[in-house]
Amino acid sequence: MSLVEEFYEHNRRNFFKNREAVAEYVKDNCKEDVAHILRVADEVADKTFVFDLRWDMEQTAVPVHFADKIEWNKMPKDDPEWIFQFNRMRFWICLGQAYAITKDEKYARAFAEQLLDWIKNVPHITENEKCWRTIEVGIRMCNWLKAMLYFEGSAAISEDVMKCFVASVTEHAEFIMSVWNSYNLMSNWGVMANHGLFMAGVMLPPSARTAEYRKTALSRLSSELKIQIYSDGAQWEQSPMYHNEVLRDFLDVALLAHRNGIAIDFYPTIQKMIDAAIAYQKPSGNELCFGDSDDIDSRDTLTSAAVVAEYYSGELSRYKATGYAKMDFESAWDTGEMVKYNETSAREDFAAASLCASGNYFITSPLKNFADSQRTYLHFHCGTLGAGHGHSDQLHISLFANGEDVLLDSGRFTYVFQNGEREEFKDSTAHNTCIVDGKNFYTCEDSWLCSRLSKNVNRVYVQNRYIEGGHLGYIDISGGGVFVNRRVLALDDEKTLFLVCDEFYTGGAHEYSQFWHFNNTGTLSQTAAHTFRYTSEKNDAEVLLINGADVADLSHKITDTRFSLHYNRAESNKTLSTEWKSDAFTSLYTVISLNKAGFFEKASAKTVDVYSNFKHIAFSPKMIEAIEVERGGKKYTAVIAHTEYASPTDTFCVGGEGLHSDPTDFQTSKGGLTGFGEVVLFDPTNTPHRIKE
Repeated sequence: MSLVEEFYEHNRRNFFKNREAVAEYVKDNCKEDVAHILRVADEVADKTFVFDLRWDMEQTAVPVHFADKIEWNKMPKDDPEWIFQFNRMRFWICLGQAYAITKDEKYARAFAEQLLDWIKNVPHITENEKCWRTIEVGIRMCNWLKAMLYFEGSAAISEDVMKCFVASVTEHAEFIMSVWNSYNLMSNWGVMANHGLFMAGVMLPPSARTAEYRKTALSRLSSELKIQIYSDGAQWEQSPMYHNEVLRDFLDVALLAHRNGIAIDFYPTIQKMIDAAIAYQKPSGNELCFGDSDDIDSRDTLTSAAVVAEYYSGELSRYKATGYAKMDFESAWDTGEMVKYNETSAREDFAAASLCASGNYFITSPLKNFADSQRTYLHFHCGTLGAGHGHSDQLHISLFANGEDVLLDSGRFTYVFQNGEREEFKDSTAHNTCIVDGKNFYTCEDSWLCSRLSKNVNRVYVQNRYIEGGHLGYIDISGGGVFVNRRVLALDDEKTLFLVCDEFYTGGAHEYSQFWHFNNTGTLSQTAAHTFRYTSEKNDAEVLLINGADVADLSHKITDTRFSLHYNRAESNKTLSTEWKSDAFTSLYTVISLNKAGFFEKASAKTVDVYSNFKHIAFSPKMIEAIEVERGGKKYTAVIAHTEYASPTDTFCVGGEGLHSDPTDFQTSKGGLTGFGEVVLFDPTNTPHRIKE
């Protein structure tokens, strides 16, 4: 048997399994994807390269054409990320898919010629170090091995081509075998490198050495999972995009292991990672632009994840709710399980959970159908920085409603530090959070390193109703230091009315700033002294700002800012910033009222006096405050205690005089509302709900 025959015979069970069946399926069901892939393949055959595939980690929009020889070390615009993305060769899979769909030999010839050219001209030497980082080596092994599967039967894949291919993949694998250190243990680089090593161990012609590749890769991957993945399933680098990249690698490993009878002991952790990916998925199907992430539709990953879940836990029906209703282009090629997937009904009662260990919390509207793009989805972050891919986003809130992002994360835009744009998009002011004295609570030293790390504290989550978190980023500043704390309370059961309380504990005088970054699909305008309105084709939302403790004057401004949905692409938007000064403890309240476009209901909000039922005095706002919010004839009263108030014993009364004849009567003749707790919400019937004890 020739080496060509051996390779294809050995790999017939892997990934798409039946090339012709998948080719017919995508031609019939994925016409837009087919057109895109054929366009990319034609460009690559013409030695023109633009990185616009869904999971290209560093996308580009400007094509780079080589009239003569390809320069594999070329670096346009001084961004080394272009070299890195180029030398991952994801575009060769497009050549393979184009060949499978059309049987046009030009795609196979282009693959073989470029493969041999790269092997000849990019040896593993110092001059080519940007092409031989461990992350690129691992990704390249994956993409090369997958790409080669598509060309079975092509005259372009000669015995000599296959020998060069196998020899180079072996060289790649040997390099990864030689690299194992603490950085690889902790970084997504280690996963991507050892994922490629495992694929080489499974897909190269079998030998004692390939068995060692598999054993070593599985041992390292198991160790990496134990270190990198929080108990909630989130990858520690605080980026949904890199979480999904790591998850996609482990889905490959789990699929190949299952189909080749290889035991793995870490599938339960992979399943937690799938659950975390679902939590990061907005109702639109796209992942959050949180940390270094792009606005990528993650349903293809979750479609493949549903297939893998069926192999290991029989849960295709459960996980299909989070993927596509019908198998997509990439999942068809990655799994070949179109028939089973499409014939399985999705469970409609599936609900995502918060990621409390990593500090990512969510409040969502009542679940009717997971695929309902109109759901409200609020994300709050209070966790670790997440190393180089994390941003200065402690206490940041993103908000999606009625089919669109309303409050945005800045995204990442670039990894180039020298021109200031990396800092612009990572800075605290680029996120929906607060700063003190005009200072960032992290300090960016370069594209990846931060100093003055901001420890998260005081994390509280009450299922789908209340989130709280603080940080110590300003404890060391002059004037006594400041402890920053944020509370988010959903007032109504439909999750269309939110109260945000920002608290600043200090004994000194400071200046404070709060930021809300809005989508550019709508317009932002000021409608009253402290009221703002965001209007788009899908939303008509209102933001009300209310003076809390020790806030004499609030000043507002709407400024032009930028956000990025994809690497190398920035867009203009509007940001509302609010500033005030205080000499001691201070608080600011923000009411966010979400309305569908054409169904606007104006909200009103005000502070209400809080009395002591025992001492018959008015509490200081620095001790306890109440906010009354009314919309559509329904009134909600939220009581928030900034410090303990029950000494020697007490309950509070909101809006009355603290003169209860019946202590069990929560609504007195004088209109007062009695309760006890740190956070209490009175619903429109004036029934108290103790949210936080």
